[in-house]
Amino acid sequence: MRIDTGLPGGEVSADWAEAEGGDVILIAHGAGSGKDHPFLVGLSAALHDHGLSTLRFNFPYSEAGRRIPGPAAHAIATWQAVTAWAREWRGSGRVIACGKSYGGRMASMAAAEGMPVDGLVYLGYPLHPPGRPDRPRVGHLPAVVPPQLFVEGGNDPFIQPVSQLEEAVASCRDARIAWIEGGGHSFEVKGAKRPAAEIGAALAPLIAEFAASLPGGPR
Repeated sequence: MRIDTGLPGGEVSADWAEAEGGDVILIAHGAGSGKDHPFLVGLSAALHDHGLSTLRFNFPYSEAGRRIPGPAAHAIATWQAVTAWAREWRGSGRVIACGKSYGGRMASMAAAEGMPVDGLVYLGYPLHPPGRPDRPRVGHLPAVVPPQLFVEGGNDPFIQPVSQLEEAVASCRDARIAWIEGGGHSFEVKGAKRPAAEIGAALAPLIAEFAASLPGGPR
């Protein structure tokens, strides 16, 4: 399927998997990949097994075959368009934004501008560039109203020192951290060789639990 972003580039492709009666999880990719990365495919399939509908989508730069992200405004507009599509389909049901790294950060920026989602999940939030804790990307987080779940690997170079992430989360209105012990930025654990799809699928229970905890209970 394709979703119109309202941008000059037009539509982006998306993959929809419906689960009857479940909440909708919108899934965005990281900066150097696309919606079909095995990590996201495995995550989406596992969430569907938990009774959650999922929509994986591309950002415009990835749709055009580029690996370098375009303007943040384009990613925010895409998030808003995808959320509007899900809201129209789901009616009064809950819609949760979930993004890997860059995709999650763009979701947080869209939510800070009022994107109507019921919750946000960040899979490896890129708090700062590796080795540059002096360049935090957190100024907008206190403006995010919906509950937020930060799923973070303890060895992720994008959040060192971890105390900086903990301080950022403490500044939020409603946020929590789920730690993956020994995990890197893509939740890989040194010495444990697992396929990316399996790593993504392993995070599904955390997201399903978070969705069930949102106001209104499971739907």
